[in-house]
Amino acid sequence: MSKKLSSLAALGGLVYSTDAGRHCPDCSRPVGECICGQPQVPAGDGIARVRRESKGRGGKTVTTISGVPLAGEELKALATALKKRCGTGGALKDGVIEIQGEHVELLIGELEKRGFKAKKSGG
Repeated sequence: MSKKLSSLAALGGLVYSTDAGRHCPDCSRPVGECICGQPQVPAGDGIARVRRESKGRGGKTVTTISGVPLAGEELKALATALKKRCGTGGALKDGVIEIQGEHVELLIGELEKRGFKAKKSGG
């Protein structure tokens, strides 16, 4: 075992790798290959932050929702429901829900109706 790996084991294990991304803290495998079967809930303060973005998207506006305290299939189901509510497409990437178009106020209202704490983020 190399010095680097032994020092990682002493500190509690590998959490992130540039090769594979996030790792499960229990089994030390990439989250996509986790054998624990436990969905990873994102760490945070439990507040869903809704913001409008257009940089790096070819001028297209996208509304992003981050910090939702759900994991796995529950987060995927929420993303699908929010896309249907807005009547647009979108995606779920690394725990961040992306909805095409500008729907900040509508999404904040919908998240609060579903029992989440939500606030507008950014300018």
